Amino acid sequence: MDLVANLGLGFSVALSASALSYCALGITLGIMIGVLPGIGPLATVGMLLPLTFYAPPTEAIIMLAGIYYGSMYGGSTAAILLNLPGTAGAAVTCLDGHPMAQQGRAGVALFATTLSSFFGGIVGILILAAFAPLLAAIALNFGSPEYFALMCLGLLAAALAGDGSPSRAFAMIILGLMIGCIGTDVNSGVRRYIFGFNHLSDGVNLVVVTTGLFGIAEVIANAGRVNRSRINDLDLRWRSLLPTRDDWRRSVLPAFRGTSIGAALGILPGTGAALSTFVAYACERRVSKSPERFGKGAIEGVVAPESANNAAAQTAFIPTLSLGIPGDAIVAIMLGALIIHGVVPGPRLIADHPELFWGLTVSFLIGNVLLLMLNLPLIGLWVRILRIPYGVLYPAILVFICVGVYSISNSYFDVLLAVVFGAVGYGMRLTRFPTAPLLLGLVLGPLLEQNLRRSMMLSRGDPMIFIERPISGAILACAALLVVLVVAGGIRKRRRARLAALAGS
Repeated sequence: MDLVANLGLGFSVALSASALSYCALGITLGIMIGVLPGIGPLATVGMLLPLTFYAPPTEAIIMLAGIYYGSMYGGSTAAILLNLPGTAGAAVTCLDGHPMAQQGRAGVALFATTLSSFFGGIVGILILAAFAPLLAAIALNFGSPEYFALMCLGLLAAALAGDGSPSRAFAMIILGLMIGCIGTDVNSGVRRYIFGFNHLSDGVNLVVVTTGLFGIAEVIANAGRVNRSRINDLDLRWRSLLPTRDDWRRSVLPAFRGTSIGAALGILPGTGAALSTFVAYACERRVSKSPERFGKGAIEGVVAPESANNAAAQTAFIPTLSLGIPGDAIVAIMLGALIIHGVVPGPRLIADHPELFWGLTVSFLIGNVLLLMLNLPLIGLWVRILRIPYGVLYPAILVFICVGVYSISNSYFDVLLAVVFGAVGYGMRLTRFPTAPLLLGLVLGPLLEQNLRRSMMLSRGDPMIFIERPISGAILACAALLVVLVVAGGIRKRRRARLAALAGS
């Protein structure tokens, strides 16, 4: 009964005129950004974060969330039609989606991605509504030591679960934590690490960092890019969109398996939706009786990653809203948006702000229905957008970034700082240093410091408080086990490489 009453509250919030408007705006922008290769939802959410300052917290987070899961829908369009993934999660869709387009089955591939995305998203929403309040209720027993341990585990998972070097990810997390320390110390009132710049007394704004690292860096990276691909005569009539009976038969089980994988991995901090797509694709190839079909236009290779992608996009909000731990970098920006609006993410969020949590949850349901209604009819529009020259698109994005950053505090210093972070972000790309761990460190850094200080005050300086308390001790033990497993895996990998080298010689 409580769930029914809570969902009723959510519908009353999400069906308001303002919430519907922000939801529709978010998903429309999300689809558009997903379609456009090279921009991505992370840069877009960072660029549009200043717009949310003038909106109520619920409407603001609804719009940002709409951009997030809307881009998951749209990312598959460019992947299938042009073999250019609009998002990282859509990269796997290229493997079989584009061959289907080359075979004249682009409409079927687009229809399959839309339905599988809708199915995965709906299941993810149901899991969010069922488990997030339960997890939050359990987390009410958490104190500062438990929060500190949980954040350490989240940062560790973000570093170790990525596809790059763990040491580089750790370095970026530390850099993010250091940037988070810039500004005025809350306890002592002492200004620290401002290097003589009084503009840094209030710290480095999250919007400045995100727009620089992701938005400006994208513009710099694509400055010399030209449109080489063209969309020619594709059959995108309604009749061509409908799958055959064999396509339906081949899609059912992959949709269920992909959704299950995405829902499970989306809950884990630091994994993100992209990882779930690779795992789902690998799983389908392994269980298939004809794995040789994959990479040549197998519809299972489209359905499974897309359902996993969107399920993970929904369940990524579970640790964010119930524990205050972002599931990935995009959700971390949303967590920062909540903090900017004075809403503290964590176990008390559902109890203190039920209209926000349940309104957001129901907006996911409404947004997915709207996406199902919009995605297919607007395919023609997205195809035309793909023809916009990059020389026109990216300067417009750069102007939008500068205006958004300046509007935060009417400061040219923030614009210059965003440019600096843009150059840093571009340099990190060239040197293959991941930017997402830096953002996670920046968002969680102040909260990590606060909980560390509170814990040490409670224990009168005794660090054993983190081990003696059962929950924090168990979380830190999980973190230590994770490190051991990753190190052992690395040792085994190097040993196999050494043996292979010796055998080859």
